[in-house]
Amino acid sequence: MKKIAFAAVMAVAAATITSCGNSSPKASLKSDVDSLSYAFGMAQSNGVKDYLSQQGVDTAYVKEFIKGLNEGANAGENKKKAAYYAGIQIGQMISNRWVKGLNYQVFGEDSTQTVSLKNILAGFISGTTGKKGLMTMEQAGTVWETKMREVKAKAMEKQYGPNKEKSAKFIAETAKKDGVKKLDSGVLYKVINEGNGAIPADTSKVKINYEGKTIDGKVFDSTYERNAPVTMRANQFIKGFVDALVHMPAGSTWEVYIPQELAYAERDMPTIKPFSALIFKIELISVDEK
Repeated sequence: MKKIAFAAVMAVAAATITSCGNSSPKASLKSDVDSLSYAFGMAQSNGVKDYLSQQGVDTAYVKEFIKGLNEGANAGENKKKAAYYAGIQIGQMISNRWVKGLNYQVFGEDSTQTVSLKNILAGFISGTTGKKGLMTMEQAGTVWETKMREVKAKAMEKQYGPNKEKSAKFIAETAKKDGVKKLDSGVLYKVINEGNGAIPADTSKVKINYEGKTIDGKVFDSTYERNAPVTMRANQFIKGFVDALVHMPAGSTWEVYIPQELAYAERDMPTIKPFSALIFKIELISVDEK
């Protein structure tokens, strides 16, 4: 028989299980059904401590957990109690998971800043009840995404401002060097080898070799090292990379200097700091217009 996931059981427990009071019930295995019930309960407890830890529950307070478990199960068909316990469960999820998760997305490792639990609750309650909303649900989705980027950018700039200045200085100095040209977007490039093949559109499939470096010369990705050119749509790369590709004739090799705002901007990548200008050697091997 397929085992029912513990989390799923927890989600429906209050509505589907009855018990014998708020103290821990004592098992009485007088029939096959009794044994089935007990075995089911014990089997589904496998992993409960890990689950509680993931929810931010200190397992030292297991007695309090058991008390709440019994009360929730005893609620049975009492819709008022069921709603109350559901509210507690979601409230704890907001506090333990949503706030912490959103803080990490926006502020990274900076523990001195936090989103507002009060306003998260106010917005959640307005959306749930449909009353006193300061914006529509559609507006909320748009504002959330927009403000997420803006607040994160400010937080990252506070932490990585010097890197942004360093990148801007690098691009300004590189633009003055012999042989370096500038595209309208602000991307700089130097021709290593000029091909005479087709110039791709952003939707064209291209076969390329490339090597990506930070401005201090650290290589973070290279198809040359893997000895494996890649074939993909031109528009699947970062903006500055795409802008260079759609100006390159097939057979060309360019060294491309991408300003941070056309690279990963405020995003914190595993091997690239926020606001990093990047250097790419791009070899456009072929273009497939299909």
